[in-house]
Amino acid sequence: MTTTAQPFKRILVANRGEIAVRIIRACRELGVETVQVYSDADRDSLAVRLADRAVCIGPPRSSQSYLNAEFIVSAALIHQADAIHPGYGFLSENAHFAGLCEREGVTFIGPSARVISLMGDKAMARRMAEEAGVPTTPGSAGKLDGVAQARAVAAELGYPVILKAAAGGGGRGMRIVWSENDIATQYTDAAREAKAAFNDDSIYIEKYLRAIRHIEIQVLSDGENVLHLGERDCSIQRRNQKLLEESPSAVLDDTVRTQIGEAAVRLCKHVGYKSAGTIECILDGSTGRFYFMEMNTRVQVEHPVSELVTGIDIVKEQIRIAQGTPLTLAQSDIHLSGHAIECRINAEDPDNGFAPCPGTIQNFHAPGGPGIRIDSHVYTGYRIPPYYDSLLAKVIAWGHNREEALARMHRAISEMRIDGVKTTLPFHLALLRNAQFRRGDVHTKFVEDVLLEAK
Repeated sequence: MTTTAQPFKRILVANRGEIAVRIIRACRELGVETVQVYSDADRDSLAVRLADRAVCIGPPRSSQSYLNAEFIVSAALIHQADAIHPGYGFLSENAHFAGLCEREGVTFIGPSARVISLMGDKAMARRMAEEAGVPTTPGSAGKLDGVAQARAVAAELGYPVILKAAAGGGGRGMRIVWSENDIATQYTDAAREAKAAFNDDSIYIEKYLRAIRHIEIQVLSDGENVLHLGERDCSIQRRNQKLLEESPSAVLDDTVRTQIGEAAVRLCKHVGYKSAGTIECILDGSTGRFYFMEMNTRVQVEHPVSELVTGIDIVKEQIRIAQGTPLTLAQSDIHLSGHAIECRINAEDPDNGFAPCPGTIQNFHAPGGPGIRIDSHVYTGYRIPPYYDSLLAKVIAWGHNREEALARMHRAISEMRIDGVKTTLPFHLALLRNAQFRRGDVHTKFVEDVLLEAK
């Protein structure tokens, strides 16, 4: 990674939507100018309006705009940007893009291309975790050679097992296999999906654990000092896509919380990590044991919940680290205060299989009041493009405890208005009113097996 002893003067934002707005606001507080890239579909976006400069990099299709690494780096060079912030998604975990930035002398705000490549290969990341002494789910030692090896490893592990794309993420290239009769078909399907999504059909296998929780640890590292900012519980999911996150988890005791935080720090030190990042784990509800799942080498969608309980601006720290400024905090300075919950509000129809609902927002009213934060890029009259992720806003509620955070979130969701398109607001109200969820008695299949089945 290219670093400088001087603060950045200008940063190019290589993303769109709410995360682009979030980055621009952080830069403004730091006194850094911004250059916002945009596609033709995002010409009237809030990010374009807020940035100091804006440049169109292509047509609506992301493959011709937000995923065009060469165009983005060229825009940074033309506009004399010191650095590029990739946000999340798109090119944020693309080793080629990070390497291109390095070669052209533009700082990539994230880890090095080497580390992205290392941790982006899920099978290799699993090996790194094992070397660092971080528990991993029982599974294959690396990538599978084919169906025959998959069948042999599955027989040793015992069914059910889960097949995962080595280059994957976001639930793509994942298949649960319940019996030997299905292993060949599921392997072929997983490899085909992985090839289409990541241009890599490599697959590895793990024991499938039921009734698990998804726990992740936020980390910050300047290359020497590695900090963890506590955990986020991301168990409320549908088809491996997160819908609600909270910090701290309602089920971790202090012992496990310390263990999982220390494990995340060990792994970051082992791979030479430098930036903000997240170590994702699963928690086996039947045993209380946690296992490493993967690492996200970028800022997460759900980073605000960690910001609210720690008081640390993760995006600004990420920028400071990239410009060569050491962290000024020690682990002993990190304390979790209160409880934070985030609801992702998407332009989707919950009554129609969560189908995307692009269109024009006729009226947008953001909630407010004590303990409420809104991260969004939409406004009344905004036209939602059909080409990208359907996320409209993140509502984040903070309270002195989980009960207060839940009450504030329920109030906020109840008063929020997004007219003109279908959204997931009704889904979140139903979730927040569910007694089992309010008790914290959930798992990663809770939405599909309990909440939606009850409708």
